[in-house]
Amino acid sequence: MSNPIQLPNAQGQLVAYKLVGSTPVKPKAGAKFNRIAYSAAHVVSNPLASIDPWLDCAVDWDATIAYRRHLWSLGMGVAEAMDTAQRGMGLDWPTSLELIKRSIDAAKDIPGAFLASGCGTDHLNLDEVKSVDEVIAGYEFQMEAIEKLGGKLIVMASRALARVAKSPADYERVYDRILSQAKQPVILHWLGDMFDPALSGYWGSRDAGAAMDTALGIIHAHPQKVDGIKISLLDKDKEIQMRRRLPAGVRMYTGDDFNYAELIAGDGFGEHLVQAQSDALLGIFDAIAPAASAALGELAEGNLEKFHAILGPTVPLSRHIFKAPTRFYKTGVVFMAWLNGHQKNFTMVGGQESTRSLVHFAELFRLADAANLLEQPDLALHRMKTLLALQGVE
Repeated sequence: MSNPIQLPNAQGQLVAYKLVGSTPVKPKAGAKFNRIAYSAAHVVSNPLASIDPWLDCAVDWDATIAYRRHLWSLGMGVAEAMDTAQRGMGLDWPTSLELIKRSIDAAKDIPGAFLASGCGTDHLNLDEVKSVDEVIAGYEFQMEAIEKLGGKLIVMASRALARVAKSPADYERVYDRILSQAKQPVILHWLGDMFDPALSGYWGSRDAGAAMDTALGIIHAHPQKVDGIKISLLDKDKEIQMRRRLPAGVRMYTGDDFNYAELIAGDGFGEHLVQAQSDALLGIFDAIAPAASAALGELAEGNLEKFHAILGPTVPLSRHIFKAPTRFYKTGVVFMAWLNGHQKNFTMVGGQESTRSLVHFAELFRLADAANLLEQPDLALHRMKTLLALQGVE
């Protein structure tokens, strides 16, 4: 590791860089958390499959499930078949259901492992959906399939609903129907249009305040059927505003990959505990799982300074991975898994490894090093050099 690596900077110039990070922090054995922490997990593609990657989906099942076992070993939960797994962005519904089934089966073998699975309407052809009734039927189709496997639901935002809904009342109708028949409390998901432009105006309004009123109205109408809501708006003030208005017992799962550390720590304000702090359902926890686990363990022991000391340095990396166009963040998550030896290839479902530039990956490498997130520095250095060589940088 003594030899520097030549990394491109923002101006496209090659600059010598030497690793500066120290040994990554390791979670304490048997640490307990006082927050629920789901990691939205990625899938590992199979580069040996004879397919057209932009059109077809091939998953390395062994590596994909092994990564979920890794997350569970750190005390993290798994949010399955979400946007981090490229759901609706390369991962189709049949493959998503197979992923959910395999993960549910794997979780049964691990004491304390917890899992929730994305339920949406992505099997519908958007060009053919004309009515709210079709959206309801779409949700019910996936609900039945997941609940039949024993799965807990994360009710994902629906592109089809955003397309056909004419008012907040249409959202109320859909969610009232879905929640009324759910077998166990669900997690709702409000995904902002920075993650998916097709979800612009969700909850019936492009005004965030009005949209929030609609979502909260639905939750207050069914508090026993809602475990919590994950919001991914990358706006901490909106998240805090919403969590202070949640009913007692309904959790706010932060999906804010820019401000998660302070949102999880909480502010102490609110009529009850869940209004004062956020739990977590985060894509970035896939990429920083050991640090997240160690930090959450410290938080549970009341060591707030240690919590921030561990998690704070990961925030610049997360902001880089999730920078606009935010929907391409999955590429950075998979790149981190490859650097850290959790998969043998840097390929993605849908050929999504091409969505970020070499300059982006170089900065990601620097930030991961600065945050002490390179689990095997020699391997990470070798793989970064391999990527550079593929782009003609020897």
